[in-house]
Amino acid sequence: MNQAQRHLELLGKKAEDKVTGFKGVVSLVSFDLYGCVQAVVSPPVGKDGKKPSGEWFDVSRLKISPVVRVMDVPDFGSGYVAEGKKGAAEKPPMNSF
Repeated sequence: MNQAQRHLELLGKKAEDKVTGFKGVVSLVSFDLYGCVQAVVSPPVGKDGKKPSGEWFDVSRLKISPVVRVMDVPDFGSGYVAEGKKGAAEKPPMNSF
């Protein structure tokens, strides 16, 4: 497994930021042109039923739970998802704004 695959393995796992204590599930991993590898940690739904926004963190700041992930990761290596065919069911028309 290469390093990029290792970072993708974070998807769906519970994480805590070592600096702020922010907790949630890794819902996105990003590789940028400058060499940063970051992840969005999405917190659980609040007691009011609202979904709070996720926060971006460098992966080196995250403590990852060794427990199994909360949901399966899509297969980015082959098939429907890998071909870029998965996404929103319908895109809104441009004049709907």
